[in-house]
Amino acid sequence: MKPVLANLIALLGLERIEQNIFRGQSQDLGWGAIFGGQVVGQALSAAVQTVPPDRHVHSLHGYFLRQGDAKRPVVYEVDPIRDGKSFTTRRVVAVQGGHAIFSLEASFQLDEVGLDHQEDAPETVAPETLENEHQRWAAFAENLPSPLKEMATAERPIEIRPVNPTSMLKPEVQPPHKRVWLKAVDALPDDPLLHRILLAYASDFSFLTTALQPHGVSWLSPKMQIASVDHALWFHRPFRLDDWLLYVIDSPSASGARGLVLGRFYDRQGRLVASAAQEGLIRQR
Repeated sequence: MKPVLANLIALLGLERIEQNIFRGQSQDLGWGAIFGGQVVGQALSAAVQTVPPDRHVHSLHGYFLRQGDAKRPVVYEVDPIRDGKSFTTRRVVAVQGGHAIFSLEASFQLDEVGLDHQEDAPETVAPETLENEHQRWAAFAENLPSPLKEMATAERPIEIRPVNPTSMLKPEVQPPHKRVWLKAVDALPDDPLLHRILLAYASDFSFLTTALQPHGVSWLSPKMQIASVDHALWFHRPFRLDDWLLYVIDSPSASGARGLVLGRFYDRQGRLVASAAQEGLIRQR
């Protein structure tokens, strides 16, 4: 396995301090604050480690409360609030410097057979025909400040290939829709929970910025303040993150200095495997 992916799996694995208390290290992706996907993935990892292995996470809802410091570890406190006959619920609070920076509730369920339908996947181009985001970043890395330059050129554990790429340095007005293919950069173990934790991490990439497209700005535009407020994820069907998933993102609304984005994940066979939603701050100072 490539070291960059092995390092991410270790980052999400956590250290158990007490029965329901875990500690996770932090990773700086170039802007000093903790990447939102990191605390979502780590909080889910903490919850998973307190749940029987025959129950799989099917949904999670989280709130970003404070900006996390990427130079410091995070402590995750798990509250086992419910263990039912078929559902289990966990509440997790991420703490840094004595303050809560993120809260999560996750629900787990025994596997069951039931009614089944889905919205069809949109037609799009194959990922093999597209340039990955790392290549696009590297093309204009020299125009970025030093920390962002390092981020742009660093090897990444999740490969992202935009179907309709936008310019972050010279953004133009575009409809609030985005399509990206994503997958892990190497083969992963046959552990369904690991694939779901990694998708929780990756689901924050390319997401909130979709709400900026109708306004001709990007997260690099001067005086733009962008931050996730909440994040939700539902898992529908089994999938592998070491094979391509199509992330279909739409922003139906922006108002009150907030933007709403909705996402759907489809596998190569067109199966809807997960859905996501997020509202975030998009403030022009």
